[in-house]
Amino acid sequence: MSDVIEAEIRRKVIQWLSYADEDLRLARHALTLATGVPYRLVAYHAQQCAEKSLKAYLVSHRIDFPYTHNISRLLELCRDKAHWCVDLLDAEVLSVYAITTRYPGEDEEVTREEALRAIELADSVKDLVVQELGHS
Repeated sequence: MSDVIEAEIRRKVIQWLSYADEDLRLARHALTLATGVPYRLVAYHAQQCAEKSLKAYLVSHRIDFPYTHNISRLLELCRDKAHWCVDLLDAEVLSVYAITTRYPGEDEEVTREEALRAIELADSVKDLVVQELGHS
């Protein structure tokens, strides 16, 4: 593969990881609000972090992926190249936060404990992907 294509893939991977990091930072920051912490949005941004981290991995391995927020589907796509996916099966619960937390009528209350668990799961996904890709 040409150096130009390799450089473009690296740039995209870094961008996906950067966006994932921003989502996780925003989720953590929301927890510092004195009142009215939007736990549903904390969980949503945690889900986004996990999703974007997995997509970074897929981009790095040149694996096409559909437009999806489904963590289970993204892990399934990673499995051919990533033995560590089995360590992230708990993160599949994050998928519900991609939709149900964003739209009226679809929303379910998210507790503080659920939001904290979402951050923990997203952090695990991000850390494993970053470790596997050799990025910091």
